[in-house]
Amino acid sequence: MGSLLTRNCKRRLVAAVVPVHLRSHIRGRDTPSCIVVGLVHHEAIRSRRMSNTTDATGSEVIANSFLEKLRRGELASTCLIKLIRTVEAPMLLKTAGFDSILIDMEHSALTLDTTSQLCLASLYAGITPIVRVPSKDPFFVSRVLDGGALGVIVPHIRSAQDARDVVDAAKYPPIGHRSASAGLPQLQFRPLPAKVASPAINAATMVIPMIETVEAVEDVDAIAAVPGVDSLLVGDNDLTAEMGIPGQYEDPRFHDAYLRIISACKKHNVFLGVGGLHRRTDLLEKYCSLGANWMIAGTDALLLLDAATQKASDMASLGSRVVSRG
Repeated sequence: MGSLLTRNCKRRLVAAVVPVHLRSHIRGRDTPSCIVVGLVHHEAIRSRRMSNTTDATGSEVIANSFLEKLRRGELASTCLIKLIRTVEAPMLLKTAGFDSILIDMEHSALTLDTTSQLCLASLYAGITPIVRVPSKDPFFVSRVLDGGALGVIVPHIRSAQDARDVVDAAKYPPIGHRSASAGLPQLQFRPLPAKVASPAINAATMVIPMIETVEAVEDVDAIAAVPGVDSLLVGDNDLTAEMGIPGQYEDPRFHDAYLRIISACKKHNVFLGVGGLHRRTDLLEKYCSLGANWMIAGTDALLLLDAATQKASDMASLGSRVVSRG
């Protein structure tokens, strides 16, 4: 392959694509073309992933494809994981076509360390990492964000004050009171000045309180109005349980609660997500048509179980056919 690239061609490729810190690997005209092409390929992949940019004013802009899709008015989907704990998960979900990976710390044994590794892998795979924490405690909220998350979902929200507490833990001043930390993974560990880093992190970080209690539904207008709240997420299973109608998604009271939540989100220009209905695509379509913007489209355990069950069934049918012919 060495003869395929001329010396001038190599020089132009290196100057245009390969970053300075990698150019030391290329030593003049005798460098094999395969090495040049490999370095070009490496940089192309890297630049496609964590594609942070600057806007017209020169301000840092952190890539958040999930949020960007919502802002374009498109419907977005995420897949919840609580079973797969290795860094292959973000790449698999990106390849599958999901907009986000939702790492569930509320209903799993995932640790902060594992969660951070999944977030880092997500950033470099080009899929938005969102974490559902166990509570609004800053111990969880700020640490998962410091670990690389671009969104935090918080359960058990009952009031506007709860939502304000989450914003305080998730956003830097002047929006909240999150403690500063330099060299964050969302910024590729670059030690940017706080006046550059903080606004960029605030703009890219989604704060998502869950509406899953009767009290939250009653106070949803005030919750949606809290500055710094970017989206709400309906926890359908817990909400129906709290309403005394567990799993009864056709109940008019559940529908009325959704309408109230959708109205509040539209009024205050925040997004709305649908959770817990991934096996009911009819209801997903219904509430997205009414105004919801994104959905939890599946979970790793159920997707794996469904696919494995279908494959086992196919093999059993194949076996029966073969035996019947024999």
